[in-house]
Amino acid sequence: MNSTLPPSPEPGAPGPSSAPQFGIPAGAPAPAPQKKRGKWFIAGGCGCLAIIALAIAGCSAIVATSSGDGEDSSTTAEAAPVAPEEEAPAEEAAPEEAAIDEEVPAEEEAPAEEEAPAEGDVPAEYTSALNSAESYSEMLHMSKQGIFDQLTSEYGDQFSEEAAQYAVDNLEADWNDNALKSAESYSETLHMSKQGIYDQLTSEYGEQFTEEQAQYAIDTIVADWNQNALESAKSYRDTMDMSPEAIRDQLSSEYGDQFTQEEADYAVENLDG
Repeated sequence: MNSTLPPSPEPGAPGPSSAPQFGIPAGAPAPAPQKKRGKWFIAGGCGCLAIIALAIAGCSAIVATSSGDGEDSSTTAEAAPVAPEEEAPAEEAAPEEAAIDEEVPAEEEAPAEEEAPAEGDVPAEYTSALNSAESYSEMLHMSKQGIFDQLTSEYGDQFSEEAAQYAVDNLEADWNDNALKSAESYSETLHMSKQGIYDQLTSEYGEQFTEEQAQYAIDTIVADWNQNALESAKSYRDTMDMSPEAIRDQLSSEYGDQFTQEEADYAVENLDG
């Protein structure tokens, strides 16, 4: 059976619709002309981008130039303090320090040994004060403080304090022995009690020995305290006509002779013996 259909086109052959058409079929509207604005738009955009890139490059160059100038100015500003003008004071300080170091030995001059007078340079006043101090110690058995006061007293030797101090500092004396001899004198001549002698040796109105020197004296002295109390009782009876009881109170009173009660009783009991 014969087919009236046209034969199938071969693969790859253009179809009837793809064939070029020349002219416009009758009655068909004329096609609108195609606009080529796309290429111009792309081209224009590319131009703008190029202009922006050039502007950015120019700004970058300006910024780089400015930053370069800033770095130069900052570098110059930072380098300014390290100028030789500021190093000059440091160099000038060195001679001042050297001058100070040279002045130190001058301040440390005049040692104490040079100020101390030599043996041949002792003033005559100092020598006289020492001789007087030796006499007071050997003859009157006075204490160190007692000798100093005697040497400087306006009613005594009237030496200067410096001369008196030199004398007592250079005086060779046994102060314990002086205290003992003074205690023996008070016991033998005034018949004082043990406590009375101690108070007299240490009193600021008496001999002015130290407590240790006075204690040595009364611990070392050989004395009959009962006999001293009896001699004192006889003196009160003969010179002041005191009664036995008044004598007893005077001998044992802390404001009197300061004998012990036993020593006072012994004296009164042996008063007529």
